[in-house]
Amino acid sequence: MEHDRDDDHDIESDVAAARSSIDRRAKYVEVSIQQAIRNGDFDDLPGAGKPIENLGEVHDPDWWIRRKIQRENLTGLGPAAFTLRTEDAQLDARLDAMTSEREVRETLDDFNRRGIEARRQLLGGPPVVTPVRDVDVEVDRWRARRQARPSEPRQREGQPTKLRWRGARRRTR
Repeated sequence: MEHDRDDDHDIESDVAAARSSIDRRAKYVEVSIQQAIRNGDFDDLPGAGKPIENLGEVHDPDWWIRRKIQRENLTGLGPAAFTLRTEDAQLDARLDAMTSEREVRETLDDFNRRGIEARRQLLGGPPVVTPVRDVDVEVDRWRARRQARPSEPRQREGQPTKLRWRGARRRTR
C-alpha cells in the first residue's frame, strides 16, 4: 500500500509540473505576441483587414490540397475527383480549339473513360462527382459554337491543309 501512495504522489507531482510548464509557455507566447504587436511586426501582413476565406463553409478534409492546386494552377496532379472537375470546367474551351469532329469525339471518349475509371477506383479519396458527357450532344454543341464564331477560313474535315512556302526561290543557271 505504501508503494501505491508514492506512485500516486509522483504522478500528481508530474502532472503539476507539466501544468506549470504549460502555463509558463503560454505566458511566454502571449508576452511575445504582445511585444510583436507593439513593434508593428503584424502590420502589413497579406490579408490584413480582409475576411478569412471560406470561414462559414462546411469542413472539407481535402481543402488544403484543393487550395494548393488552385493557387499554383497545377494541372494533372491530385485526386481524380479534383483533376476531372478542373478539366470539365475547361473542356468546352479545349474542344473549341479543335478543328475536326474526330478529334472532339476522341477527346470526349478519353474524358468519359477516365471519369468512369476514377469512379471504379477503390483507393479512397474524395468521390468523383463530375458527370460523363454525352458525346453526340457535345459534338452538336461544339458545331453550334463553331458556327456562331465570326467567319474565319475553315478547313473542310478530311482535307489536307494547304501550306504556302515563302522561302527563297532556287535560281537556275
